[in-house]
Amino acid sequence: MRKKIFFAFLLFPFLTRAQQATDSTFLKQLADNVLTQGQAYTLLHQLTKQIGGRLAGSPQFMQAVLWGEKVMKAAGADSVYLQPCMVPHWVRGGKDKAVITQMGNRKVQKSLSVTALGNSLGTPKGGITASVLAVKNFEELEARKNEAKGKIVFFNYPFNPTYIVPGRAYGETGVYRRNGASIAAKYGAVGVVIRSLSGSTDNNAHTGVMAYNDSFPKIPAAALGLIDADSLYAWCQRMPVQLHLETYGHFLPDTVGYNVVGVLRGTELPHQYITVGGHLDSWDEGEGAHDDGAGIVQTIEILRAFKALGYRPKHSMHFVLFANEENGMRGGNEYARVAAQQSDEPIFALESDEGGFTPRGFGCSTNAEKLALIRSWIPLLQPYGTDVINANGGGADIGPLVRHFHIPACGLMPDNQRYFDIHHTKADVFEAVNKRELLLGAINMAGLVYLVDKYF
Repeated sequence: MRKKIFFAFLLFPFLTRAQQATDSTFLKQLADNVLTQGQAYTLLHQLTKQIGGRLAGSPQFMQAVLWGEKVMKAAGADSVYLQPCMVPHWVRGGKDKAVITQMGNRKVQKSLSVTALGNSLGTPKGGITASVLAVKNFEELEARKNEAKGKIVFFNYPFNPTYIVPGRAYGETGVYRRNGASIAAKYGAVGVVIRSLSGSTDNNAHTGVMAYNDSFPKIPAAALGLIDADSLYAWCQRMPVQLHLETYGHFLPDTVGYNVVGVLRGTELPHQYITVGGHLDSWDEGEGAHDDGAGIVQTIEILRAFKALGYRPKHSMHFVLFANEENGMRGGNEYARVAAQQSDEPIFALESDEGGFTPRGFGCSTNAEKLALIRSWIPLLQPYGTDVINANGGGADIGPLVRHFHIPACGLMPDNQRYFDIHHTKADVFEAVNKRELLLGAINMAGLVYLVDKYF
């Protein structure tokens, strides 16, 4: 017991006993309010079941913008405004298909679980049918590049199961989704399929953004469910396999999207502000519940809880529902561009974009002095789930703001063992989110924002 008391004392070098007691009392009130009166789960049901998938440029995204404006006003924001930005308008255009038509000398018709990658262009009318060149990675393709012409290249690069943090595996495999099509097209491939970026045990195909290198032909690109990816790769090791692929993705002209910004005006330093947010857009095949409906409703819940408790922040606070994170980052870039032209000064940014699972802590990118200060608050946040504050973190949407102003940035770190089983698939639905886990994430975010507001 003495060791625990001594350890807690070491982690509180910046706070007096009176401050600790005051902060602990307020955080308990905050947590009790969220757990008994919180609206995040109800709002998530509205966002997912009444609106659904919200790809940038779609009618559903505009519905979500108007919904976000309405609910932030209802939550008590001092002001709410829509910040316009031009966003890409990619559409899936039809039901994606992948069918094995020949295995060795035998004609077959075996459908595979498939989804076109975001921003990829569709196949020619009627689809493409070609032999499959199955490779494990870019290095194998380079060694077999003379075999690629006229083929559908299949990259079967799996998640590394030895990584305890699945996000590390996601980052490692992501290059195949982003760049696989152009690298295969360089050697004459007519299409690409990849193993979905997941370590799941189901057969759901995972979409996600890709990009073309303009130096090479733009060929269709899609992802396969993991069970079908395993089967296809095994068959290709034993015999020639022919695949028919049909996708319909295409771009419509860029259109207007919006960041939705709710503001609480600061009482002492109103021209300095804290930014909190998540991204309002999602992929089209699911409901965008964990990615990133959870971050959206947690952001709104912080606003609601502060108002409900009568908390008047020292600094101003921006609660931002960002546009177009998934396939363009236009919202985050526009928010930072506008901020750079204004006299008000951001001092801190926080994002939730790793799902609505049980909170474990935060990842924070800042200097050593600020990181030490933030880490000193762990004992205050620990009763609600924060056990660690890592030295790196933030989020894609707040990234442009952070890079321009060089301010501290944190990202909520929920338990992420299941996140990559779900995200970017039809399984990312409201039913996959646990109410209590979602609310606990909001509590930890609100607690951190409160402490930043008080001590920065």
